[in-house]
Amino acid sequence: MADMTDAQVVAVLGRAVAGIDPVLDTLAERDPLGLKAHTFHDDPHTGSKIQQLLHLLAEGLDLTDWPGTRGWTERSTRSRADWWITRIGTVNTIAVAYPGVFGAWSRRLPLTSVLGFANQAMVLVAIAREYGVTDRAHQVEMLASVLCDRTVGAGTGGADPTNQSGDTDQRRSLIGAVWETAMTLRSLSDEFERRPQPILPLRMLAYIPIVGAPVLYVGERFALSRAAALGRAWIADHPAAVTAQ
Repeated sequence: MADMTDAQVVAVLGRAVAGIDPVLDTLAERDPLGLKAHTFHDDPHTGSKIQQLLHLLAEGLDLTDWPGTRGWTERSTRSRADWWITRIGTVNTIAVAYPGVFGAWSRRLPLTSVLGFANQAMVLVAIAREYGVTDRAHQVEMLASVLCDRTVGAGTGGADPTNQSGDTDQRRSLIGAVWETAMTLRSLSDEFERRPQPILPLRMLAYIPIVGAPVLYVGERFALSRAAALGRAWIADHPAAVTAQ
């Protein structure tokens, strides 16, 4: 099978980013119970049991420094980027590592590879947004560099940076979003091995049934950290991609 062209890779990554951005928007902005607003004041609402409960829940949410809370506003840009790695990246990596419980059988299906690729893509886009890289074409350019080891221009054909993917269901779960992103990216199967990978000893141990899942989890966490470092380096090397804030 012939290698995919840069334009084909960019087109697939563009569709993936079109689905990732709305999910990140939802995680950052959605607040159906108004808990985030409660984190900005210390009134315990002693006159209302419901408000007391909401305030108590808000305090718990604030401890996580969830986007939109007071704790989040007190974080630096780098710390906000780290949050996506340690919080969202950790949850996603569980889904990536789960097939490892089947040991070598999981290698017969590309689940780990495609989910790992999708996890790294989602976290990289989240990090890029915190540093001001909000233009979709530049986000795609970064993913192509970090995950596919390809240097593509922001204007490479195949991606429509103005396509906002209006039919994206923003209510789906985080794990559901990773799965849908993976399904979008599955055509990039020849590119999967180019992404930052777990170190070889951990990749070999992942073939062992039962212990494969925890071993793979550790390996994928290291790989995600490596991808994040490469993403930050790409952003530093491409100041023109950063939108003025």
